[in-house]
Amino acid sequence: MVDLPVHTIVFEILTRVPTKDVGHSKSVCKQWYAVLSTQDFVRIHCSCSLVSSNQRVLLIDDLTCSVHPIIFQSNDYGPSSIVTFPFHYHNNDVSILSHLNGLLCVCLNHTYELLLWNPTTIAFKHLSNSDSHGFYINNLDAIGLYVDADDDYKVLHIKRRSGVLGYLCPHFNWSAGTFCGGTLYFTVCECWIGVQGDKLSTRSFYRNGSRCFSECKK
Repeated sequence: MVDLPVHTIVFEILTRVPTKDVGHSKSVCKQWYAVLSTQDFVRIHCSCSLVSSNQRVLLIDDLTCSVHPIIFQSNDYGPSSIVTFPFHYHNNDVSILSHLNGLLCVCLNHTYELLLWNPTTIAFKHLSNSDSHGFYINNLDAIGLYVDADDDYKVLHIKRRSGVLGYLCPHFNWSAGTFCGGTLYFTVCECWIGVQGDKLSTRSFYRNGSRCFSECKK
């Protein structure tokens, strides 16, 4: 039997297996661990996961969190698998604010803490600290996940407060950020108390490797 090169096994086979199996494969040897941890492998594996047969939906209710395969032919969900929250939470406490490549940014509603959470690996990281950074205020803050020019995952936390003019003032509602084609987009809608206006625009923060806000013309 001819041994397959490591490059062939990793990039032609392991890029097509579920994420949990990739995690198990990291324990085979140091070489596999190093290659499977590279950004090149992560990027290719994410691209292969975008096919319809690999799509999943995560549902959170008061007490449980479950993952369901999506059946596109019947517009339905398949059998669920229960996901255990790895962090302390209360009933009806976890809100998903943004997501990218299976990584979630969530808020604990009773403390306003922000966390990064990977439901597949169960790994999580607190973004809040004792200096009052990383706490989320509903209807004022906006969150977006993106990948920078070095292929590192970043969290953009936009804080809108009174006294700020323009699109960052509280009179504008911001959607969660959507990262597409190297750009992080937000939909912004102007609104007032009791009345929602008809002014709608799209703002971009991270575009072509530079960090700046710009308005997308329609």
